[in-house]
Amino acid sequence: MKYYSVHHHTRYRYDSEVRESTMEVRMQPRTDRQQRCLNFLLEVWPHAQVLATSDCMQNSIHYFDIPRRHSELLLRAQALVLVQDSNPLPGNLEGSTWKELEDVAATGQHWDWLTPSSYARPTALLSSFAEEVSFGKAKDPLHALFDVNEKIPAVIEYTPKSTAVDSPIDTALENRRGVCQDFSHIMIALLRREGIPARYVSGYIYQDPERKDDSDISGASHAWVEAFLPVTGWIGFDPTNNSVVSDNHIRIAVGRDYADVPPTRGTYKGNARSELTVGVHISETEDEDIPHDLLDNGHITVREFAEAESSTRLRIDQEQQQQQ
Repeated sequence: MKYYSVHHHTRYRYDSEVRESTMEVRMQPRTDRQQRCLNFLLEVWPHAQVLATSDCMQNSIHYFDIPRRHSELLLRAQALVLVQDSNPLPGNLEGSTWKELEDVAATGQHWDWLTPSSYARPTALLSSFAEEVSFGKAKDPLHALFDVNEKIPAVIEYTPKSTAVDSPIDTALENRRGVCQDFSHIMIALLRREGIPARYVSGYIYQDPERKDDSDISGASHAWVEAFLPVTGWIGFDPTNNSVVSDNHIRIAVGRDYADVPPTRGTYKGNARSELTVGVHISETEDEDIPHDLLDNGHITVREFAEAESSTRLRIDQEQQQQQ
């Protein structure tokens, strides 16, 4: 069990003033059987009234409208999250689990997680890739999950900015380079192809600074896969890091693929181009260091916010210097 303090800053800059912005935001961590969002605050500048709701998958959604001229839009999200480690997985399952999956599919209960979606759909390149890595029905579905989770990062290189948020899986499959979003979409498409219900998870991954090395996948914003098996229920796999999801993963939203769970989605009125800058800071917090009123219904302290804002500005400055 771990506590995390999360600070997520998003800045849109427009090269000329826009007249209005309307946006929906998915940045609040989920509260479910594996984690609990103890506190969440979303600030918007220029100031706007932020309304909250949830979708059919119980993802928290905040939305707002800025009906006046502005040349910059800043979002600052803060959260305190309690995350529990996943239950241990069995060493293997019975071969009859494949038949159980067929029975599950026949009920239609997991239809959304078995049919193609916007970014996780079968293609000729996906079929060739499945043959190349010998992905098929292993002796049981759990072995199939571990197998594909290992083989995807073995043949596709993690390369930041090698694809865009709207890139189809064929881009990563053809170039053999991609980011966590591509790894997840490829795995989801492969699993659905074999009759295993699979869904996309957006969130963060915490990298311990003391244990981090050059081989680590850096960057706190992340995506991974959850697959459903009749014996285990939903279990998480991180194909980018060839690992099972642990208490280092913070879940924000689940969907069929990225199209269901983008951090921000909106429109603006005006003839302007936008520039997006994102900074995320995650720190692990010991439970004895968390004030009791914060665990109940308090707020993240001003000092914590100022420290996170300073850290985020430093990271943004460093990223801009690297891009020059």
